[in-house]
Amino acid sequence: MQEEVTQKTIALVIKTAKLDANLLKAAMKLYLNRPKQNLHGKTSVKKLVGEGAGVSSIEITEKNIKAFERVAQKYQITFAVKKDKTTEPPKYLVFFKGKDTDVVAQAFKEFVYGNEKKKGRVSIRKKLKQWKATLSQDKNRERNRERNKDRGQSR
Repeated sequence: MQEEVTQKTIALVIKTAKLDANLLKAAMKLYLNRPKQNLHGKTSVKKLVGEGAGVSSIEITEKNIKAFERVAQKYQITFAVKKDKTTEPPKYLVFFKGKDTDVVAQAFKEFVYGNEKKKGRVSIRKKLKQWKATLSQDKNRERNRERNKDRGQSR
């Protein structure tokens, strides 16, 4: 079993009248430098169903699509997103291979944990507004004190 895993065989077909070392070298370079096929990530529903594996789906909101895509790429999940226009507001269905259910379950645990963690945080803009409001109140108090001091001295 170990030998089967460590050895990899490729089939390279070349149409030529005469095969020499330079031609074989050029063909191998072309093969090795070809763009790698993306086996995981976002795909179409048609391609996903056409692969023959059972397909499962879940619902997701529009706001969470990008966040889910990051987690899905991390776990190397092949998935397809389809918009369900029959409901208001529209929902999004995420389809994935049936054999990936354990991996998808783990990815969703991480996805939900990340979303819950984000909900608990207060945005930086809100914090800045609060600080700005408290500082402006302090400045107003100081101005009133200075005015009162000035009025008291001039009398």
